[in-house]
Amino acid sequence: MNRSRILRVAGLVNDSIVDGPGIRLTVFVQGCPHNCEGCHNPQTHAFDGGEDMTLGEILDKITANPLLDGVTFSGGEPFCQASALAELGAEIVNRGLNVVTYTGYTFEYLLSHCDEENGYRELLGVTDILIDGAYVQSLRDLTLKFRGSKNQRLIDVKRSLSEGTVCIAE
Repeated sequence: MNRSRILRVAGLVNDSIVDGPGIRLTVFVQGCPHNCEGCHNPQTHAFDGGEDMTLGEILDKITANPLLDGVTFSGGEPFCQASALAELGAEIVNRGLNVVTYTGYTFEYLLSHCDEENGYRELLGVTDILIDGAYVQSLRDLTLKFRGSKNQRLIDVKRSLSEGTVCIAE
């Protein structure tokens, strides 16, 4: 991993229990093209907001917390910085932690738009659970686990890639 590689972030939250299973560090990336009405994190939309952090700085914070079960990439839109997050995600997986990634895109969209430069395939490859789909305010449901609206899915990415079809995480 290139420890000096830059990621544009809105912030980090340590010890989250709402952004995926177990105790997590959540990386909120800066920049989102979706602008979903009623978004929980509208401050993350501007691509020129937030601050730069190196992957090394983020990894050090992850390593410093022995209680973590995993790391969540949220936003903003993580797939706007997919290559850097994939690099960080590989290091997270090497440390025995799981990765959850939120996206406003659908799994099918990401698969159909993978190319050698955007890093979509690489980020999917290190993601255990993908929570996909734009937030739709009219479909808001506070009873859903780790999601805001009924159209969003919890996808078991490794199984989905292996089987060639969307497999919902249990």
